[in-house]
Amino acid sequence: MVEVQLWASLQSYAEGQKVVTVEARNIREMLAALVARHPGLKVFIDEGVSVAINGEIYADSLVEPIPEGAEVVLMQRLRGG
Repeated sequence: MVEVQLWASLQSYAEGQKVVTVEARNIREMLAALVARHPGLKVFIDEGVSVAINGEIYADSLVEPIPEGAEVVLMQRLRGG
């Protein structure tokens, strides 16, 4: 199980929850599980999100494994510029 902390702007699309627990081994599975549980997140996930795992940010790596007990944060995509 993975506890996913939701960035403040995404919480309203997950019934106001700050943390959602899902079954996932990697980022792809985590995102799919979040959409299955909270369909309102789909538009943001489809547009692109960033995922921080233990403080390291991933924007494009869907196969990145999520270690047991990791701190995971889902946020709107961080864009450089």
